[in-house]
Amino acid sequence: MATVTVCGERREYPQGTTFETIASQVQDRYDSMIALAVANGKIRELFKKVTRDCTLDFYTLTDSPGYKTYVRAATMLLLKGICDVFGPEAAQKSCVEFAVGNGTYINAMGKVPATRENAEKIKDRMRQLEASCLPFKKRSYPLDDAMELFREKGMTDKERLFGYRMSSAVNIYELDGYYDYYYGYMLPHTGYVKWFDVIPYENGFMLLLPTQKNPGVVEPFEERKKLFETMEDAQEWGRTAGIETVGDLNDQICSGSMSELILVQEAQQERKIGEIAKDIVSRGNVKFIMIAGPSSSGKTSFSHRLAIQLRTLGKVPHPIALDDYFVDRELTPRDEKGDYNFECLGAIDIRQFNEDMTRLLSGERVQLPTFNFKTGKREYRGDFRQLGEEDILVIEGIHGLNEKMSYALPEESKYKIYISALTTLNVDAHNRIPTTDGRLLRRMVRDARTRGASARRTIQMWPSVRRGEEENIFPFQESADAMFNSALIYELAVLKPFAEPLLFQISKEDPEYHEAKRLLKFLDYFLSVPSESLPNNSICREFVGGSCFNV
Repeated sequence: MATVTVCGERREYPQGTTFETIASQVQDRYDSMIALAVANGKIRELFKKVTRDCTLDFYTLTDSPGYKTYVRAATMLLLKGICDVFGPEAAQKSCVEFAVGNGTYINAMGKVPATRENAEKIKDRMRQLEASCLPFKKRSYPLDDAMELFREKGMTDKERLFGYRMSSAVNIYELDGYYDYYYGYMLPHTGYVKWFDVIPYENGFMLLLPTQKNPGVVEPFEERKKLFETMEDAQEWGRTAGIETVGDLNDQICSGSMSELILVQEAQQERKIGEIAKDIVSRGNVKFIMIAGPSSSGKTSFSHRLAIQLRTLGKVPHPIALDDYFVDRELTPRDEKGDYNFECLGAIDIRQFNEDMTRLLSGERVQLPTFNFKTGKREYRGDFRQLGEEDILVIEGIHGLNEKMSYALPEESKYKIYISALTTLNVDAHNRIPTTDGRLLRRMVRDARTRGASARRTIQMWPSVRRGEEENIFPFQESADAMFNSALIYELAVLKPFAEPLLFQISKEDPEYHEAKRLLKFLDYFLSVPSESLPNNSICREFVGGSCFNV
């Protein structure tokens, strides 16, 4: 017998009892479905068994590790459904590309026509598999055997990925004869995947899943056409460059041709910035460029590079930060925990901003404020501005796309730009890289360099940052006149040597340890690229240092 402390109670269980059995006995104490166990501080899948005395806790679908596990299992279930209905090659060639809202886009790569009928066939098969409660079987394979297995199945992307693994073994999941690899944990069986939908979309299908915030409901798909097109454009660029997966990137690194790839993509980004600048000038009446995007999107570097492009077209740009219009600290709204909520619209003096901008538009000379973050007060230091015929204001802030932020300004005087690091590189065809991971690593490296912040602190703050983005930025992204993807296909390889030492500083006793371990395992897939290879105006330099801009 083993003594298991669960929910503060000591219980006796025979050795060999699964964590799933114990979870079922305490499920009613949790607010959503249990997905993972935490035994003595170590994450364990529910099909694992009790072997000794332990303290046990659980992650549910409202926790990040639990939610990611649900998404992983639902993805494998979808691919198994495609395999059963349309054959193994259709599943092998399908690419899990990126997320758009509550949908994950699976590009069928021409193997399965994207029709409503086919979506229903896939979904019906997934429902049959769900009802059968088939186990997700996990087995450790010697590295050479795993490479041989996927070579035989035509999954050369996985074979290439494993070629750069330092470990001697690989964990592979099997579902009723369908084999696949996933980096991360899995649910015990298909019966856990209760909430999903499948719809046809573009060249493939959208797998619709519940959100982490509301895990028991699948909301209707909300189309975000501009976002999808921006990400698909980046995906296509990767295909053209021959770099769709981490294995492809590692091959390029080993070939010694990274310098050329870096210059090509930097030139591509500069071309897109130039096209945005030309569009702004062609409109004739634009006086306010409103730039918004989530944390660590590279907004500052982008603003500088856009300003340079505008100057080549005869404009005189002036940067303005919406942060300078923060209300005084004591007037800042507080969140449900009583902390200052600096990311809500109420933290900005909207009335004063609109009054100043309206006066500038009418040709008046206006003194603009500067916010003193040490004193928590807005100050006036003689920063006077007056707009001439070629002057244009480049305004950066998280609320830039919200009409309430600039309600008094004529629509024709504004040009809105949404910027984000929309990572489209995959680990392999069936393991996408969440865009949030790239931004989290960017912020971690930058904050350690510029603010002395620990990786633990960055990870600790990240859920709050993400909530602010979901409330204040993402709802307005489709209203943008232009979208700019600041992600670089090689940047995770550049960030790796900066991020790893920071993550290793997080100890097992810290609540952030599991996330740090996940990120370290993720970075382990990449070979490193030295930052010396980057141009000094690269957006990546905003995070690793060495930028020619004041960032």
